[in-house]
Amino acid sequence: MSKVVSTLITVVIAVGGSAVIWIGANLVFNQVREHWDRFNAIVYGAAGFVIGAIISGNRLIEGSGEGDNALAEFGSWVWFPIVAAAATAVLGLLLAKNDDPTRRIAIGVGGFGGLGLVVGLLLRAENRPEVSIGGLVIWIAIFGGLGVGASLLRGKPPIGGGLVGGALGWVIGAFGQPDLGDGNVGWAIVAAVVPAALIGLRLAMHTNPNLQRRGLIDQRSRGVIFLAPALLFIFATLVVPAIRTIYLSFLDDKGEEGVGFDNYEATFTDPVSWDTSNWTNMFTSWPFLIGVGLLAIFAYLGTRGRQLTGKVVELGSPSMGPLVLGGLFVAFGAFTALRGTIINNLWWVIVVTSFSTGLGLAVAVLADNAKFERVAKSIIFMPMAISLVGASVIWRFMYVARDTSKEQTGVMNALWVGIGRLSTGQDVQATALSALVIIGGLVAVVHYASDREWPRAAIALVATPVAVILLNVVWNGLSDDAVRVVVGLLITLAFVGALTLVARAFVSQNYGRALMPGVVAVLLGWFLIRYWAIVGTGVGGHRVDEETGEVIGGQAINFVQDGPYNNFWLMVVLIWIQTGFSMVILSAAIKAVPDELLEAARVDGATPSQIFWRVTLPQIGTTIGVVVTTLIVLVMKVYDIVKVMTNGNFGSQVLANDMFQQAFQFNNIGRGASLAVLILVSVLPVMVFNIRRMQREI
Repeated sequence: MSKVVSTLITVVIAVGGSAVIWIGANLVFNQVREHWDRFNAIVYGAAGFVIGAIISGNRLIEGSGEGDNALAEFGSWVWFPIVAAAATAVLGLLLAKNDDPTRRIAIGVGGFGGLGLVVGLLLRAENRPEVSIGGLVIWIAIFGGLGVGASLLRGKPPIGGGLVGGALGWVIGAFGQPDLGDGNVGWAIVAAVVPAALIGLRLAMHTNPNLQRRGLIDQRSRGVIFLAPALLFIFATLVVPAIRTIYLSFLDDKGEEGVGFDNYEATFTDPVSWDTSNWTNMFTSWPFLIGVGLLAIFAYLGTRGRQLTGKVVELGSPSMGPLVLGGLFVAFGAFTALRGTIINNLWWVIVVTSFSTGLGLAVAVLADNAKFERVAKSIIFMPMAISLVGASVIWRFMYVARDTSKEQTGVMNALWVGIGRLSTGQDVQATALSALVIIGGLVAVVHYASDREWPRAAIALVATPVAVILLNVVWNGLSDDAVRVVVGLLITLAFVGALTLVARAFVSQNYGRALMPGVVAVLLGWFLIRYWAIVGTGVGGHRVDEETGEVIGGQAINFVQDGPYNNFWLMVVLIWIQTGFSMVILSAAIKAVPDELLEAARVDGATPSQIFWRVTLPQIGTTIGVVVTTLIVLVMKVYDIVKVMTNGNFGSQVLANDMFQQAFQFNNIGRGASLAVLILVSVLPVMVFNIRRMQREI
């Protein structure tokens, strides 16, 4: 309960503080038009308080954070920020009341330089720098040049940007580069006075605005007040950590000594991260061979298509399916031979992005304006409400493998071992056939009831349980050999039916309709080959002893442990979650396609398939791009699934989990930071591309 109360108090303080700052900022900028001197004093004082709090909070000066009791310690923290606020407020007031350039420069340089002198005198001995002139000049030149360039890009005089950049360069060169604690009071004073004086000179170069300019400041300030908190939050939580991470990536494992690009070199030369030693194995892997076969079909269909339409491949053309599937299978073959953390990340990007987008698009199209559309979409979207950790735990249970002498508790292995028993023709129960009859009967009842054909619905409702009873009676009277023959004939008929649909699609040259029946025919054909023992003697590790006729063996699949395909079974978890996301976004885009375009296509005699490929899909192309780029960014950072299910073992390591282990388990700060930078570099171009495209559309 105490944690809940403390959390609520923290939330109230954060919200209340934000409200006070926001309201206070508006009240402050209300002073711009009529009370410029008051406004200037408040702004300078607030800036001085923040800078003083940073200096005191980091215990850079003598006496900060010290005291015999809580009150004294609190006073040691706040006295310097208060003094700095008062001093800068006075300087701001003096600058607001003086328009003479010489006086303003004297006030700015003298006043801020004096504050720098105080800071230099108060610096703790362990924070005094021993300045290196060479390094200091380099840093001043770098940041001064950046400041000049920024001013020129904005169309402003370069001296202002040069002064600010030079001051920042001086601070970094004086305090950031050398070892602190080796300097004396003199160097501390020089290191603190010069940047303060440069900032004072830059502020003094401004002239006090007239009433018209004050009005513009008042108007523009409102947008800044709204944006500044968000920008400050982003800068503090994203930009600053990113810059520090890049800096740490060039240091050693302890984050102390510079090692240049050694951490990046170690990442790409470490076989755990990048292993191409077995790259020739891809040419003999079965996914690669299947992909080559599909690409050969694409070449044939593309040649035919070019003769008919002048194009090898286009949206909805027969050659598109073999091209996409062939490319995926070839990629699978390559990724099973090329191993390592970076390879795994690329594998995740291609598979999860392709499958999530494709399945989401398929569901969005098939469910559009269908019965129970909302229910179906809600069920498919439901995994999005589950955390990645929760989903990983669920699928880990589904992948559980036990010895086949025991009952399988994992859904996947229960199905696999069950199919294995079925493939041997032994121990086949009527349960599966009964389930099919029940499902068919329920579908018939719902169909007739929805069409208000009540007599037929009643007949189907009564006939279904009768058919199940008769089926069990007849089935239990059959011998094992008869059961084997009946099951084999039923599966063979289904196989012939799928082949018939494929043949009809090819005869009518509607090659797209041959895809799904073709996939079903391949799966049933593989099963029948094992079932009739044409090749092998069963599925799932089962086989029939030739002498006794008994079922022997049975072997569950270690979906999580057996590499390299265990990576794919981990990807299934994210595909399961993100398909709902893709479906919702793409479904909204499909419904936004103008009805006039669809109606015009129907009037021209276009089929539903042609309407989808030639009208709907081009219209939602931008949305598909957004979904794809969003998924790429998400997948490149994948961490939770791998952490929960394998912790990077069994050849399933990814960049984010490797970064965590290197930085926080192995205490290799430099290597962990370099992996984080690799993730940033891989994600950044995708984000920039997405943002630019959205800006062009706006």
